[in-house]
Amino acid sequence: MSKTDATAGTEATSGADSTTEADSTTGADPTVGAEATAGSDPTTDTDAEAAAGSGGLSTAPQEELVGGPVLGVIGWARWFWRQLTSMRVALILLFLLSLGAIPGSLIPQNSVDEMKVRDWKASHELLTPVFEKLQLFDVYSSVWFSAIYILLFVSLIGCIVPRSWQFVGQLRGRPPGAPRRLTRLPAYTTWRTDAEPEAVREAALAMLKKRRFRAHTAGDAVAAEKGYLREVGNLLFHVALIVMLVAFAAGQLFKSEGGKLIVEGDGFSNTLTQYDDFKSGSLFSIDDLAPFSFTLDRFTGTYETRGPQRGTPRTFEAAVTYSEGADGEEKKRVIRVNEPLEIDGSKVYLIEHGYAPVVTVRDGRGKTVFQGAVPLLPLDANGTSTGVIKVMDGYRNKGGKWDQLGLPAFFVPTYAGKGQGQMFSQFPGLVFPALNLGAYHGDLRVNGGLPQNVYQLDTSKMKPFKDDKGGVFKQTLLPGETMTLPDGAGSVTFEKEIKEWASFQISQQPGNGLALTGAVAAIAGLVGSLFIQRRRVWVRAVRGEDGVTVVEMAGLGRSESAKLPEELADLAVTLLAQAPTAQAPAAQAPTAPDPEHAPDADSQDGPDSGPDSGPDPDSGPDPDSGPDPDSGPDPDSGPDPDSGPDPDSEHGPDSEHDPDPDPEPADVVPAEGAEK
Repeated sequence: MSKTDATAGTEATSGADSTTEADSTTGADPTVGAEATAGSDPTTDTDAEAAAGSGGLSTAPQEELVGGPVLGVIGWARWFWRQLTSMRVALILLFLLSLGAIPGSLIPQNSVDEMKVRDWKASHELLTPVFEKLQLFDVYSSVWFSAIYILLFVSLIGCIVPRSWQFVGQLRGRPPGAPRRLTRLPAYTTWRTDAEPEAVREAALAMLKKRRFRAHTAGDAVAAEKGYLREVGNLLFHVALIVMLVAFAAGQLFKSEGGKLIVEGDGFSNTLTQYDDFKSGSLFSIDDLAPFSFTLDRFTGTYETRGPQRGTPRTFEAAVTYSEGADGEEKKRVIRVNEPLEIDGSKVYLIEHGYAPVVTVRDGRGKTVFQGAVPLLPLDANGTSTGVIKVMDGYRNKGGKWDQLGLPAFFVPTYAGKGQGQMFSQFPGLVFPALNLGAYHGDLRVNGGLPQNVYQLDTSKMKPFKDDKGGVFKQTLLPGETMTLPDGAGSVTFEKEIKEWASFQISQQPGNGLALTGAVAAIAGLVGSLFIQRRRVWVRAVRGEDGVTVVEMAGLGRSESAKLPEELADLAVTLLAQAPTAQAPAAQAPTAPDPEHAPDADSQDGPDSGPDSGPDPDSGPDPDSGPDPDSGPDPDSGPDPDSGPDPDSEHGPDSEHDPDPDPEPADVVPAEGAEK
């Protein structure tokens, strides 16, 4: 009789004495124990609760208020560091960084175009003070954007370093040994073989290593693991994010970018004074400008002449002659859109093009005071352009006094003709060019020391030339025609030669190559972490009680996948070729069959069976027979504490007498003690 059964029997027999039970269980006052056990009188329950509340003993659980731990400075620092380096905070910071970049794309930025910023401020006077306080005109250099950027950088580093050390430790170690019960794993198979257990383990080890598993023998099993590239891809993705952040920071700190408009025949030297506009990072030095120069030989632009795509550019290229260094050899090159010229770490991009009519201005005495190509800025895709011709020096009026001229210009490469509506170009190519000019004289205000847009005319200190109707004097000219200014003030000639200009962007960003490398690495790491599964496989081979080797195979994946059972089945088939299934043993006849459970020998089919071996057709159950209504279980009788199923038997008390009618030799393993 076990101890538990004996205790249960004692409680069933002597459970009437609750006082003794309370004494032996709690060691408290017998009276209190009896009251707590009986629980029949509400008054007694109330007294017990009062006794417990006043400090008495009770079996009810007591709630104790325990104060939480007090965090010091170091404790709070550790808590903050754990929160900062968690994956949740890293994702939140990455989301905030992308969210913070939205106003930088929608609102004009000082680092991109200061003219647009001034125009935006002039048209949104109410919002301008708020945007300036929030630094929305300088988003990428603002305090809040830099704080998010730095926190994300630190979070990624704090997340990667511990995981990298942990992964290195896993690579240096070996796969863990097999669990005790492989049947609990999601993918499992087993069979019996006549091969020796050592031979099975050696064959399994060789097979798994051939399949590129990291495998070793641990005790009676072979442990293998595969899919470490998943963690490599995960780490590579996070490292690539850091690389892109570093590249972005380096590009912003050390970059230089400037624009230059060049007319055909003119050149450019990479010095600060040659740029029309120039921007650089806070750590950029003028000495970092690469020494080179180039000349625009010719610009070629062709357009579709018919159909729905009429006016669409077909050819857009600039032929240049460039040289590296002060005394470098001259080389020829054609720059196209998205095909920049690369010189010593700098890239020259072709951005825009337009027309530069050649104009000659003479004063009242016929002296040429200005002659040259005047670049005009396009207003639409058809080449309608506008600009100003400014004559600042050398011009004298009809009285011989020094004066300045300002001639607003409006140019169309394909003129529709007079009486055809407004003066806008009908085609971007030079089909029928025309130039419309106005005339002002006075002070251009170019000597005041303030910067001035060369394509706009400030008429605050100037007076227009008047026509016969008292309006501003204007005239439309064709190539070769001349406009004579009123009162003998001079003339303006639209020459037949019309040049074209091209706008170039010269940029130097040292972080571009690093950013591209990081982006490619991030994509590769993401693919590896998503499509590679890390899994473990164990093969156990032990000798059974009947001397036959029992082989067990099981697999476990770090994430759920339908491919794991398929892979385990493939491995089992491969190993089965070297450790084939053992032949099933012949069924043995029972030595002492139970007459109540074993079949009658005369009822078995065989050569000695006769006509009387079958059942009697008249025989059947007696209708009067049945269970005795007075018979039943004795209420005083209980189960024998010593009686019970044999813990070593898996089929019940009579299982060893029931022969298996259809044994399965491949998968059925005899139960422990079945052959005893």
